[in-house]
Amino acid sequence: MEVNAIQQMLSRLRQVQEDLQRQVNSVTVEASAGGGMVSVKMNGQKQIVDVRIEPEVFAGKDQEMLQDLVRAAVNEASRRVDEELANQMKNLSGGFPASGTLRFPACFSPV
Repeated sequence: MEVNAIQQMLSRLRQVQEDLQRQVNSVTVEASAGGGMVSVKMNGQKQIVDVRIEPEVFAGKDQEMLQDLVRAAVNEASRRVDEELANQMKNLSGGFPASGTLRFPACFSPV
């Protein structure tokens, strides 16, 4: 493999990495639980950016129910972030061989 070809590959990998970071930074998902009683917004870095709890949840004064609803909404938001990022990775990986099929010369093999 020529040096120019390796440099082009590295340049393309850097570009893909930058594109991926931009995609992660742009992702925002929303998930809810309890029929919308608790809603959570989460960004692509899995940071919660907003939580909304309907007032009627507090009226019941059921701490365990509230904890369950928050946990369910956060877990669903996390799953949606994973799903969205996986879909975007498929789009960004165009032009690269499928995982596991990329072969490097012996001099680049991991030790």
